[in-house]
Amino acid sequence: MTDSTSIPVVMTSAGAVSTPPSTLRSTLVSQVAATNPDYTANLPGELIEDIASTDVGAMTVMDQARVDAINSVTPYGANAFVLAQQGILLGIPQGQPTNTNVLVVISSGNANGYVIPPGFTVGDGTNQYVIQDGGIIGSTGSTIPMLAVASQSGSWPVPANSVTQIITSVPSPYVLTVTNPQAGTPATSTESVQSYRSRIMQATRVAGQGTPDYIQTLLKAAPGVTPRLVSILQSTFGWEVLCGGGDPYQVAFAIYKGALDLSTIVGSNTSARNVNVTISDAPNQYTLTYVNPPQQIVTVQAIWNTDLPSFTSVGQINQEGATAIMNYINGIVVGQPLNLMGLQSAFQTAVSSILPVENLSALTFTVTVNGLVVTPEAGTSLILSDPESYFQVSATGVTVAQG
Repeated sequence: MTDSTSIPVVMTSAGAVSTPPSTLRSTLVSQVAATNPDYTANLPGELIEDIASTDVGAMTVMDQARVDAINSVTPYGANAFVLAQQGILLGIPQGQPTNTNVLVVISSGNANGYVIPPGFTVGDGTNQYVIQDGGIIGSTGSTIPMLAVASQSGSWPVPANSVTQIITSVPSPYVLTVTNPQAGTPATSTESVQSYRSRIMQATRVAGQGTPDYIQTLLKAAPGVTPRLVSILQSTFGWEVLCGGGDPYQVAFAIYKGALDLSTIVGSNTSARNVNVTISDAPNQYTLTYVNPPQQIVTVQAIWNTDLPSFTSVGQINQEGATAIMNYINGIVVGQPLNLMGLQSAFQTAVSSILPVENLSALTFTVTVNGLVVTPEAGTSLILSDPESYFQVSATGVTVAQG
């Protein structure tokens, strides 16, 4: 057989779909018969039929591989490797929001005006940190503090004045030194594939400049910003930008790039929550204000029971349930309420493989916020939040027990 077998790609709203084996066999037989007169592959028990069936099996595997490859070229279905490549194209490396980070200052006695580009790498002798937003050595002989994020995942302490190595090469005759005047921030978690997929999908859905969606997109792409701590509230006097985490200059720059009218950006009535940042866009300077949302510390006590006699997996239920409760609360977007129905659903889903829902005979929650027991709003299951704050619970703040 000299001609290749061409099978058209069938696309649906859900993506490419595999070709039925019967279609593959029909195409194969017709292609072979076209170049081999009197060919037949329908006689049972014949070697030709056996070869045809084997070939169809191979074609089925190849066709499925083709479908999988096509359907992986999307943030919705990409495997971890392809997703990472998409992130590289968009300039969004994995782990940015969660990796260990530190503010560094680069200095020089002979390089005033020297530009430190994004991607400039420094180190502490063991770990390396990539500068995110870049900077310039000013007339003082130093840059402003620049956020540097670890190039690898993991959590470790970064003591003050421990980042002292310049990794990126510097041309002669410039001589640069680096240090971190303050201790860095160890990572508290590793970014999941789901979180990374969400960030890439958001990056490909940028809205028009000047809209709240556009500013939120820029803020969530800023290094170190926690996506759930980004929100824009409309007030009587303008737009109030909430943003937790990240380098203040990078946050202010994102607002500057995204807003059409800076006079519409206002701060909180609680001035202690405001962050005021002055940026220079030569020859002008602009002071921007955004709100650093405070935490509302939550504790949860969950009491559950089962109608199964002699149930032996109590410890496993307690562990899985506590993790689910913590993940649910620590995923609530700033300003949004805590929903006891959502808390219940998270618990039931987490333990369903151990204890089916139909055998869960009781489940109650006691919630405190900032040390005070709180109850839902009348007629609802919602525990409301301060619109500028967010809920946070630690692993030790959740207790689960059989009652």
